[in-house]
Amino acid sequence: MSAGNADARTARAFHDRTTHTPQSVRTSGHTLEWDIKPLPFKIYPALPARPLPREFGPVDADTLAALGASEFPRAGRLTLEALAALLYLTAGVTKRKTYPGGAEVLFRAAASTGALYQTEVYVAAGAVDGLEPGLHHFNPGDFALRRLRAGDVRAPLAAAAAEPAVGRRAATVILTAIYWRNTWKYQARGWRHLYWDSGTMLANLMAAGRALGLAPRLLAGFVDAQVNALLGVDETREAALALVPLGPDTAPAPAAETPPIAHETVPLSTEEVDYPDLVAMQRASMLPDADAVRAWRAARPPAGGRPGAAATPLPAGRRSAGRRLDDTIQHRGSSRRFSHAPLTAEELATALWCATRPVDADVPGGLVDPFLVVNAVEGVRPGAHRYWPAAHALELIAPGEFRRQAAYLTLEQALGGDAAATIFFLAPLDALLAAWGNRGYRLANLEAGLAGGRAYLAAYAQRFGASGLTFYDREVVRFFGAPAEGLDAVFVTALGRGLRSPW
Repeated sequence: MSAGNADARTARAFHDRTTHTPQSVRTSGHTLEWDIKPLPFKIYPALPARPLPREFGPVDADTLAALGASEFPRAGRLTLEALAALLYLTAGVTKRKTYPGGAEVLFRAAASTGALYQTEVYVAAGAVDGLEPGLHHFNPGDFALRRLRAGDVRAPLAAAAAEPAVGRRAATVILTAIYWRNTWKYQARGWRHLYWDSGTMLANLMAAGRALGLAPRLLAGFVDAQVNALLGVDETREAALALVPLGPDTAPAPAAETPPIAHETVPLSTEEVDYPDLVAMQRASMLPDADAVRAWRAARPPAGGRPGAAATPLPAGRRSAGRRLDDTIQHRGSSRRFSHAPLTAEELATALWCATRPVDADVPGGLVDPFLVVNAVEGVRPGAHRYWPAAHALELIAPGEFRRQAAYLTLEQALGGDAAATIFFLAPLDALLAAWGNRGYRLANLEAGLAGGRAYLAAYAQRFGASGLTFYDREVVRFFGAPAEGLDAVFVTALGRGLRSPW
């Protein structure tokens, strides 16, 4: 592990500095400057567009099956049409809404905090039928690729990932984040949002990739400077967050030269505000070379706990929802208001089971622990609970009616209390930092976002709603008491029946 990454005091201090408290929220003084709100798309004005096919077959897989209930045969090739479907279901524009005053928001396939969509998507294509090899940027606005580098770049990407298989897979999707697009609203705490939102997008990407037979694999470890240089991004403004190689194995990619690139982009706004703490946090969690990547991957996660004798098994989660993955994603949104109508125990069990399924990745999962406030679930006692994924069981921490407390914990937002169940993802942060250094903080936030995104998809597949929420960090831990001792709050997802049907 690199010395900079190993000194995990940076992540611990950053987490503590960016916690929300009732006092910090009321005294921040931060206001939204609408005249400098960032553009929602990254635009390369001098590069020609390569339009993606807008007609492609349905992704004919049940949503719950794609989330882990079934295995899919591996595709023999990756076509441009399949890549287009994957990109649409991961980051495409799925709906438009015009607000009073004429402002229009283009909503995307995956949820994003504040609908700010700071996650960018690049494709390193080597063996995609109908697409020339090269490094491409995906623009959801015109549903097109723009080639940043000609030629096969899989070999240098494989070297940066310390993963030879990357050089053989048909393509690799690279997720980055543009800081200012999120910090405009959320300031330095937006660093957490970068990984929540990329995790939520990965939920779509991994599910769609599985359904298309592309066998996606998540890589959280790589040499940051090399990947950022390959993309031609300035790491003080945008940085790589995750790599996802996919598609069939091909002949190993040949070595390739990757001279520096610096393509012109349209400014996001007339003015940007820097948040040095965020940049320092990102840099402190970088890995300097391939040896450091391999050593980082060799770290072992902390031992997990076990449910108590009072844990109650949940009903088996559904393995089929009768809703295709593409239909679910096209109808997915973020619920703005919940009714108090109950969910069934089977519906909640399905969402929890799907949220916590393992994904193929370079580091183990199971790093976040779901705690819940259950308000209205048939057959489940209202109160505070802990979910144990291996046992698929709920352990009652405290019975009671906690709608008011759940709303307070979620930054005093009614959604948290009106939900049928609100999931608080907690993590043994100090133990994760001891194992993986500052980059362990990335893992905690990324996995929480991924789990929340999978809960979203499972909810909409079953025709109820979900919404991601922020929270009072220490108050969440305090509320759950002794079972949460030594844990830190990381992310929140609320589930419930909306006042308006998402269908």
